[in-house]
Amino acid sequence: MSEERETGEDPREPVDRHSGEWLDRNRARWDELVPIHIASPMYDRTALREGRGRFMTPMEEDELAAYAPDGWAGKRVLHLQCHFGQDTLVFAQRGAEVVGLDFSMPAIEEARGLASELGLADTARFVHANVYDARHVLPEPGSFDVVYSTWGTIGWLPDVPEWARIVEWFLKPGGRFYFADSHPAAWVHEDRKSGRGLPELRYEYFADGRADVWDEEGDYADDDAVVENTITWEWAHTTGEVISSVLDAGLRLDFYHEHDLVPWRFFRALEEKQEGLWGWPAERWLPLTYSLGATRPTAG
Repeated sequence: MSEERETGEDPREPVDRHSGEWLDRNRARWDELVPIHIASPMYDRTALREGRGRFMTPMEEDELAAYAPDGWAGKRVLHLQCHFGQDTLVFAQRGAEVVGLDFSMPAIEEARGLASELGLADTARFVHANVYDARHVLPEPGSFDVVYSTWGTIGWLPDVPEWARIVEWFLKPGGRFYFADSHPAAWVHEDRKSGRGLPELRYEYFADGRADVWDEEGDYADDDAVVENTITWEWAHTTGEVISSVLDAGLRLDFYHEHDLVPWRFFRALEEKQEGLWGWPAERWLPLTYSLGATRPTAG
């Protein structure tokens, strides 16, 4: 169970995007999670190793199909916050040239090793960096056909408008952005302490840039995992903030979709509706995930 935690820095104040306790704490947590996730059934890589890798959800498969109607060969894809590169390498298997970027060095090392194992090292490159430093470590503006960012990404970031500007900076004119994540309307709820029934309202939707500092031993991918780096800094971003940031960065919104399935057991009340996808037991109470697509307009 997560609980709020006091910290050395004031989570109500703006943070430095490039350094600080928030970044050190979060990176230490994700460094430790890499071997846990590699061993977890949630991140099973059997299909990827057999040359038939797929994205985490059917939703992504359906929506991304429109991004490459003639196939992914010849397209350049940038995957921001790629973790250990599982989805990054799905693009590479389908013929794209891909770059994955993540702030965890153990994750990047695992991604590079997997790319070599699969014979994809020539078309899949992995870069170690905080996303806010991406322009400096990957000075390739306007060079990607697709920028992709999904599942557990912006909740770790303090500044969504800057994130959106980075996305726009990397896209070619006419290039497209794809984003999917858990829905912020779900994050205002928490499982009842009794463990029975629907989750209850607990947290504010409008956090106004304030960080939540959590102390949590477990992990979403392994119920039995106990980690040592338990303190994390996280930010709640409303859908309005995300959409406005994408538009303000100069992108054109193509679609915004809400979904009632999520690729992990978000709440104990959820039931597995499809393999690896969880939903409400009866009525579809509220969205659990959302996705959006956007395009960098061409000149004129």
